[in-house]
Formats: sequence, C-alpha cells, structure tokens
Amino acid sequence: MIGQGKRIENPRLVNSLALAYMGDAVLEVYVRSHLIAEGSVRPNRLHRDAIRYVSARAQADVVRKIFERFTEDEQDIIKRGRNAKSATVPKNVSVSDYRLSTGFECLIGYLYLQGNQPRLDQIMDWLFETVENQDRTDKENDHE
Repeated sequence: MIGQGKRIENPRLVNSLALAYMGDAVLEVYVRSHLIAEGSVRPNRLHRDAIRYVSARAQADVVRKIFERFTEDEQDIIKRGRNAKSATVPKNVSVSDYRLSTGFECLIGYLYLQGNQPRLDQIMDWLFETVENQDRTDKENDHE
C-alpha cells in the first residue's frame, strides 16, 4: 500500500516517539486512501472524516476494543509507546487517551519500518472496521 523507504534493520532500537512520528504519517496515508476509495473527495469533508480515525480519542478507543487481537510483542510496543514521555499533550484530549494513541502510532511506525505490510494492512482494517461499527451504533442510538 505505502512505498517502503529505507528499511530499518532493527526498529526496536528506534526511540518510541520517533516510531510514533512515523506511525502518525503512515496512519494518515492509510486513512486518506481509505476515504478517497470510499468516495469522499471534497477536501473539507476529507479532513472532517479523517478525524474519526486519526484523533487521539478515536485511536485510544480502537486500541482498547481490539487490544487482545495484538500479539504479545505488539502489546509490548504499544505499552512502550504509551509510556514514552512527550513534552506536550493536546488540550482537547485526556492524557491517558493521548498516551494510548501514541502507543498505537508507535506500533504502526514499528511495523512500517520493519516492512511488515501484511500485518500493517490487517491492523488498519481493524481500525476502519472498529470506527465504522461504532459510527453505525451511534447512528442507531440517535434514532431511538
């Protein structure tokens, strides 16, 4: 899906926040590609729709719902990223959500730098499925 840049021999040695930085970029490309493939093409709409997937709160919710699907190694990487000390926390999200989303981005960056495209694709499919199922549930509850 995403062109592989220079492969990192051992991504485990990369700083957690650097992995999260890479994971954030990879996540953005996946989400934008997904939205365009789904027919969302207006820039204003694309941005609004993307937030459903890339906000710290959304990522943290997804990780909580699917945490058991991750391998033990992947859970460790998420925890490592979650525990990394960032200098800032956005004001519209809780510290716990922000840290958990950083852990998720850390895993995405790790898998990307590892070149593990099949697993990255699978996890991104889980992200899309989980967010979209939640959207459907929210709409059904709004109509009740």
